[in-house]
Amino acid sequence: MNILNELRTRFQAALAGFCDDPASFAWMVKPAQDTRFGDYQANCAMSLARQKGVKPPELAKQIVDRLEVSDLCEAPTIAGPGFINLRLRNDWLRGQMQQLIGDERLGVLPAAQPRRIVVDYSSPNVAKPMHVGHLRSSVIGDAVCRILRFAGHAVTSDNHIGDWGTQFGMLIYGYKHFLDREAYDRGAVGELARLYRLVNQLSDYHDSIKRLPELHDALAAARTTHDETATLPAVSDKALDETRKKSLRKLAVRVAEFEQLVAAADQTIAAVESDETLRSLAGAHRQIAVASREETAKLHAGDAANLALWQQFMPACLAAMQTIYDRLNIKFDLVLGESFYQPFLAEVVANLEQQQIATTSNGAVCVFIPGFEAPFIVKKTDGAYTYATTDLATIRYRVETLSADTMLYVVDARQGDHFKLLFETARKWGYDGVDFRHISFGTVLGDDNRPFKTRSGDTVGLESLLDESIVRARAIVDANDDRKAGGAELDAGERAKIAETVGIGAIKYADLCQNRESDYVFSWDKMLAKTGDTATYMQYAFARVCGIFRKGGIDRAALRQARGEIELATPSERALALQLARFSEVVDQAAAECRPNVLTHYLFETANSFSTFFEHCPVLKAETDASRTSRLLLADLTARVVKQGLELLGIRTIEQM
Repeated sequence: MNILNELRTRFQAALAGFCDDPASFAWMVKPAQDTRFGDYQANCAMSLARQKGVKPPELAKQIVDRLEVSDLCEAPTIAGPGFINLRLRNDWLRGQMQQLIGDERLGVLPAAQPRRIVVDYSSPNVAKPMHVGHLRSSVIGDAVCRILRFAGHAVTSDNHIGDWGTQFGMLIYGYKHFLDREAYDRGAVGELARLYRLVNQLSDYHDSIKRLPELHDALAAARTTHDETATLPAVSDKALDETRKKSLRKLAVRVAEFEQLVAAADQTIAAVESDETLRSLAGAHRQIAVASREETAKLHAGDAANLALWQQFMPACLAAMQTIYDRLNIKFDLVLGESFYQPFLAEVVANLEQQQIATTSNGAVCVFIPGFEAPFIVKKTDGAYTYATTDLATIRYRVETLSADTMLYVVDARQGDHFKLLFETARKWGYDGVDFRHISFGTVLGDDNRPFKTRSGDTVGLESLLDESIVRARAIVDANDDRKAGGAELDAGERAKIAETVGIGAIKYADLCQNRESDYVFSWDKMLAKTGDTATYMQYAFARVCGIFRKGGIDRAALRQARGEIELATPSERALALQLARFSEVVDQAAAECRPNVLTHYLFETANSFSTFFEHCPVLKAETDASRTSRLLLADLTARVVKQGLELLGIRTIEQM
């Protein structure tokens, strides 16, 4: 049972007649911040009292008089300025625990109105290796899919890969001009990655050469404006003086931004000109960016040679991508890239024009959305289609073929404007009944609070990141096992398996436990710590419970089948039972908000509750057989909840660490 939803339903009935919108005030029922006063708390009386012009404690009493919760709560109490405190009855809570013993879903009821949801996530460009920038979309999207499925919705996971864009024109150009055949035969993906980096580097070099004079001029102008503002005579008016100070700070930021752009361009140029081979290649391929775009255009036009190269590259690229997903334990129902939708794009644009949703502006076909300065371009002046066109074709396919009524896009927050325009265009196009949501997320940062890079400044490869995490986890596993009082218990194979589980879980959990909309700093020490809010701590909590049963020689399945009675004789037992009973409401909240960190926070609190319980309540050496059985059942429920919760995050558990 979702206890929180049940209490809100009861409050909504009690509030009927006090206000026009009782549901919004019933929503103010929350888990109590301070459990000394109760398990749940409502502050609706204070907000409602202001509207009705009465004292909050008086209104709280009137609400309580109409509140029907005696079957699950002790008598409600009123505290302070009108808080309504609720404490669940011990016999009712015990009953909930008894039900959970035989419930494979641990109290989580399937959604009463399941939705057909497509979750669009990961979506890498397959022409180059996956890097740390793909981590968040991949693990957040996978967790969202798992949570929504467990909540009872019909979910289709779709990896909308970039397999048809300009990156393939760059690869084709690189293959035709710079290929190392022996390296390609040894490992196609590695050589293709080198070709992509080379073409990109040479293109950036020529672009930097072209832009540098403009950047220097802009930097000089910004410095002049800043210096002139800084030397203006002082003014006595405080408001004007503060305005000038704010303006000066903004000008300083602008100067710093141009300095960074100039420094980056200088660095790009120096990297090529300091290398004789690169300098020679740059001189021989001055129009490399234009030529790469031409190769892309030929591919899209059906050029036989370029299409053959694309077909040659794709299997190796897809196989390399799949290797990463296998290691992350991420699976997709669909992998439909841009190439799949290419045949539909002309008809999409024609239909938008026919419905007068899109119009021609300066040679491009655009959709203009009120409130947005920039148009949504669906066909460029050169006749090429855009990501916008493909996204619209994708929406049509998902509605008409997959019968989707909800679409979630797990994509970087920096793409926010694109999705606002996409969703508004889709609604104008006739898909106004679809629930579109951009599940945005922030950036993975390094210690310098900038996007996470290697020491050389390159983007961190996702495969190397996973490798390093497993190596670090293996060192921890070895050290822990070697320090055991009775001697090491694990062989090399078991240690390797645990290191893989701990290392991959650490990276995923470190990402998922963040508020997804926030940036976060990547830290090996924090993510692999055995204490604190980490996957390792959660995995150890699960293994700790398994260790209790292993030490006692107790079969967990047989224990459940025996249907023993659960006692809540101590505060620690009751606190753990309450925490376990809340699993349903947490899953429902995580599903509704698409926020895996709601679940990670709950699991951390659950592990802490179990630690307190284990410290104060002997399990195998309990005072009576009844207490022993009860505590074993609570321990087993804890392990099941932690295991299920981690599975919903895509994180594996092991029974011995």
